[in-house]
Amino acid sequence: MKLTKTSEYALRILSFMARKPEELYPARHLVEQLKISDKYLRRLMTDLSKAGFIRSIKGREGGYVFAKNISEIHLSQIIDAVEGMEKYMGCVLGFGECSDDNPCVMHESWLPMREKLMNVLNNKTLADFNYNKINKY
Repeated sequence: MKLTKTSEYALRILSFMARKPEELYPARHLVEQLKISDKYLRRLMTDLSKAGFIRSIKGREGGYVFAKNISEIHLSQIIDAVEGMEKYMGCVLGFGECSDDNPCVMHESWLPMREKLMNVLNNKTLADFNYNKINKY
């Protein structure tokens, strides 16, 4: 199971900012550090702003800053803000009618993994990670 680029980038952006949550992050700095195109980054930042996670500071000395405490931002909320959680809740093979009553061939195997994934995404916040150990930026 792999996250989409949209979710991956949104999580990458906010986890990068969560290393120093009180700082102001200019878009140019985020683009350079995270290797995300300017256009894509700005689209994601708009979605994340609308969700109330960050806010935009206009002007020459502007950028993005958290609008909400990182301990209140769950990973599932970030994904939901940029693309919705539905694709991670459904059938692993993409069938619309897959359920306990009408399962696909992968249903029983995928269900426990999906539940574990949902547990992590619903219960982990940006504050739950030790950013001092991370050097992938």
